[in-house]
Amino acid sequence: MSILGINKFNNKWLDLSAIFAVVVATILALSLVLGIYYLGWLQPLELVAYDQMVRLRPTLMADPRLVVIGITEEDIQAFNRWPLSDEVIARLLEKLLQYQPKVIGLDLYRDIRYEPGHEQLRQQFKTSDNIIAINSLGYSEAKGTPAPPNIPPEQVGFNDLLLDPDNVIRRNLMFANTSDTTLYSFSLRLALHYLLAQNITPANNPQNPNVIQWGKAEFFPLSHDSGGYQTIDDQGYQILLNYRSANDGAKLISLTKFLYGTLPKNAIKDKIVLIGTVAPSGKDLFVTPFSPAEEKALKMPGVLVHAQMVSQILDAVLGERPLFIFWSSWGELLWICSWGLIGATLSWSSRNAWIITLGNPGLITVLCGLSFFLFLHQRWVPTTTPALAFLFTSATVIGYRAFQAQRQQQIVMRLLGQNTSPEVANALWNSRDRLLADGKLPGEKLIATILFSDIKNFSTVSEQMPPETLMEWLNEYLSVLTQCVQAHHGIINKFTGDGIMAAFGVPVARRSEAAIAQDAYEAVACALEIEDRLKELNQDWKSRNFPEIAMRIGIFTGPIVAGSLGGKERLEYGLLGDSVNIASRLESCQKDRQSSLCRILIASQTLQYIDESFEVESWGLMPLKGKQEMVDIYRVIGYKKASQYPPKN
Repeated sequence: MSILGINKFNNKWLDLSAIFAVVVATILALSLVLGIYYLGWLQPLELVAYDQMVRLRPTLMADPRLVVIGITEEDIQAFNRWPLSDEVIARLLEKLLQYQPKVIGLDLYRDIRYEPGHEQLRQQFKTSDNIIAINSLGYSEAKGTPAPPNIPPEQVGFNDLLLDPDNVIRRNLMFANTSDTTLYSFSLRLALHYLLAQNITPANNPQNPNVIQWGKAEFFPLSHDSGGYQTIDDQGYQILLNYRSANDGAKLISLTKFLYGTLPKNAIKDKIVLIGTVAPSGKDLFVTPFSPAEEKALKMPGVLVHAQMVSQILDAVLGERPLFIFWSSWGELLWICSWGLIGATLSWSSRNAWIITLGNPGLITVLCGLSFFLFLHQRWVPTTTPALAFLFTSATVIGYRAFQAQRQQQIVMRLLGQNTSPEVANALWNSRDRLLADGKLPGEKLIATILFSDIKNFSTVSEQMPPETLMEWLNEYLSVLTQCVQAHHGIINKFTGDGIMAAFGVPVARRSEAAIAQDAYEAVACALEIEDRLKELNQDWKSRNFPEIAMRIGIFTGPIVAGSLGGKERLEYGLLGDSVNIASRLESCQKDRQSSLCRILIASQTLQYIDESFEVESWGLMPLKGKQEMVDIYRVIGYKKASQYPPKN
C-alpha cells in the first residue's frame, strides 16, 4: 500500500474512533442530564423559566364578563369588624341581585354565625339559585356543611388552591374525588352556571373519559410530568392556570363603594360577580408567577386568583384563548436530546474558539426564543433542561477535544522536542488533524530544504579537552546553532555529535513555489547567521582558552518524505529521501577545500530559488559519494548588496 493510501486509512480510522468517543461522551452527558431531570431536580429551574415567560408575554385587559366586589382595609375599618357580619353580606347580595348578574360567587366562609343578619343571609341563599358558596376540601371528610346550611350541592364549590413546591400558584384544581363523590371547585361552579345559561354543557370524551369536551375546548388533566413538572401531586383533575394579567384580571369594586354608591345597571347585568377580601389583613394572599416582578403587590388575593381561573375556563370553552398543550414524554425526550446533539455537534465541528464562544450563547438564545414562541402558542416545553443538555454535551466534547489536543501535543513535542520555531510549531498545531493519525505523524511527500553542519577536524579538537569540558563546550556551540535555525523557522531534526541536521519547510507541506523559495532563502540565511555567530564564539572561546573552530554546511532543496519513525516505545520525526543524502554529501564534499571560517555549499536546485538574494561562487559539476549523477555545486559567499532582506512571498 502506498504512503498516501496508508494515510487515508489511518485518518479514516482516527475519525471513526474520535466520532465514536464523542458519541459515547455525548450519550453519557445526556444520560446524566435526563437522569437529573426525571428525578425532578431540575423542576425548580423549569418553574423559574415558566414564570419568566408568563411575565414576558403580552397581558390581556380585565375580563369584561367578571366583576369582583373586593373587601378592602378601608371597608373593614368602615364596618369596624372582621369577619363582616352576615347582615352586611345579606345586604350586599340583595343589592347585587337587583342588578341581575348571571351568577354570584361568595368567596367568604360562613360556617359560623356572624350576627346580626344570619337568618337574612339564609333567606338570600334559599330564594336565589345563582349564588355559589364555598367550603374547603376538609368538609368532605368531616361531612360538615358550609353556612348557611341546607344549600344544594350544586351551589357549593371548594376554594382550595394548589401550591407548587415553591408556594406559587400555577395550577387550577377543577375536580376532587372522594370515595363516594366528585367535588367541584369554586371557579368551576361559577363557569358552569354561566355557560349553562348559554346551553353550553361539558361531556366526557367517549374514547377517553379523562378528556372533557366543553364547547370549543378539550380539557386534558395535568399529569405529574406535564411541561416542566416532574414531581407534582397530580391527584384530582388539574389544568395549568393561564393567568390573564398580573393585576386584577377583572373589574374591581370596593364593598362600601358598591353598597353606598350607584352603578349603571350594565356594569353588573349578566356578569359573574365574585365577592372576597383583598385586604392584606385578611391573609388570603398568594404568590403567583408575577410576584417577583411586582414591587408593591407581591401577592394576589385569593378571590382574584379565582377570577383568573373562571376567566380561563370561559375563554377556553368559548374558543377565545386555548388551553395549554403538553408534549408526550417521547416528544420532550427528543426535544432535550436534540439540543444536546446540537451542542456536541457545534463543539466537535468548530475549531475556532470564537465560534464556540459566540455560538453557544447564540444557540441558547435561539432555544429560549423557540420555547417562548411555543409558550405564546400555549405549549409549555422544558427550557432549562435542553439548555443544560446543550451546555453539558458541549462542555463534554470540548473537554474531550482538550484531552485529545493535549495528547496530540505530547506526541508532537516528543517528536519535535523544542527544536522548532514558534511559527512552525503554531503552523503544525493548527494542522494537527491532517498531520496526526493513530498517534503518529503519517509519511508525507513534500519539498523541503535540508541543512547539514559539521565541525572541521572535530576529532582533533575533542582530544584537547576533558570529556566534561568538551560536553559543556559542545552544548554551547549546538545551542547557538539551534537558536539560528529556530530564528529562521526551521526545525532541528537531529544532532549528529558535533553537527546538526535541520529542515526548512516541514512538517507543514508548502503549497506554492514562493513558499518553497522562502524556505530555501531561510536555510541559506541561517547558514550565514551561523557563520557570523561562529566568529563571535571563537573570540569568546579564545579569551577562555577554548579551541577555535571552522565548520562546513551543506544545503539542498528537493523532495523528501517526512513522518514518524519507530513504534510506541520509541518514536522520532524522520526525514527520508535522496535530498537528505545530497545535503549530507554537500557538507562533506572536498573537506580540505575551505577558504572561509564557515564553508556553505549548495546545489543548483537550491540556487534557482535564491539566485537574486545571495552571491555565490560556482564549483561546477562534481561527483558526490554514492551519487552516479554529477551535481552542480556552488559556494555561498554572502548577501547580494541589493538583497539584504527576505524575498516577498
